[in-house]
Amino acid sequence: MIKKSNKYKYIQGKQLTDPGTGTRMYEIGNYKLPSVTTVLGATKNQDFIKKWKARVGEANAEKIKNHSASRGTCMHKYLEHYVLGTNIIDLTPIGQEARPMADKIIEVGLTPVDEYYGSEVMLHYPGLYAGATDLICSHNGMETVVDFKQSNRPKREEYIEDYYLQIAAYALAHDYVYGSRIEQGVIMICTPDLYYQEFKIEGIQLRKSKHEFLKRLDMYNELKFSEKEKAKVDTTALLKEFEKTPSEQYQDELEPITPITSPMSDE
Repeated sequence: MIKKSNKYKYIQGKQLTDPGTGTRMYEIGNYKLPSVTTVLGATKNQDFIKKWKARVGEANAEKIKNHSASRGTCMHKYLEHYVLGTNIIDLTPIGQEARPMADKIIEVGLTPVDEYYGSEVMLHYPGLYAGATDLICSHNGMETVVDFKQSNRPKREEYIEDYYLQIAAYALAHDYVYGSRIEQGVIMICTPDLYYQEFKIEGIQLRKSKHEFLKRLDMYNELKFSEKEKAKVDTTALLKEFEKTPSEQYQDELEPITPITSPMSDE
């Protein structure tokens, strides 16, 4: 169990499935927003996935994907209950497979966590996007976004760019809505054979990932809306904040970004 801090009062929303596309979205206040994973999924390079499916076969690929997703869901449930100080027992085969993975993350990854502000926190950037992050906490004294991941095999850093962008999107939204200064993101990964990996992103690298996510968001809106006006979203001001010289970027580390948006609502 980790000590709970009530520093932030999180806004609640509802997770939905778009009936037209089957993609995840969130309803928060008057906004219906695409999820961070939907934005990244729609704009990522699919070549690797296509080659993998061709190599292992469509049916086998689907089987592996579904098994991994179920194991990941179970692992997340164990971790959520640990953070909240509650208990969960899952005697199913997939639950028994996921439990040691969660225990490894607890043993190694969560040891530096001093206190947590929210578990399974729904975050949104008004008018732009939304998502749910696994943990917002103080990690080694720094306000941190934590994301838990399971993987069938160890990850190479060049293959997890979208994990960094996901963390960056959550940090950007948290800072804007709650006036925080998220200092780092920590990605905690465990494989079924209990190989633990940890990837951290902070400073200029975190800022660059925010920039890259905003470019992907802009790409998503261009794909989704045939005319820019239909989106009622302006990411230009946000992007301009990042397109500066390195010295300007270092200077901005001292002062918070004040983005400008044209909110998209369902009114």
